[in-house]
Amino acid sequence: MATYQSDEGWDALGDPTRRAIVACLAEQPRAVGELARELPISRPAVSQHLKVLKDAGLVVDRQAGTRRVYRLNPAGVAALRDQLDTFWHRALDGYQDVVDQTTEEDS
Repeated sequence: MATYQSDEGWDALGDPTRRAIVACLAEQPRAVGELARELPISRPAVSQHLKVLKDAGLVVDRQAGTRRVYRLNPAGVAALRDQLDTFWHRALDGYQDVVDQTTEEDS
């Protein structure tokens, strides 16, 4: 299983096709052919995008007969969410500092 690399995850999601693949996989695990039917790109293109997502640690796959079924990697997605939570908390803390500073100046 690929390990999550913080920059790679954000870089991978910078492409709208890869975001669409992630959205599809959020609904349920799918094979390449199933994803290609949902998207306006070829199976080889889907495979290339899945490789980027897998290398970034955002998806994992398993063998199911003659095909590979892809699903979101909970650890990779959780790492991105943790980063977003960190950004959000920093923004809230910064806002609170401005409010506190304004309140002190008005007193």
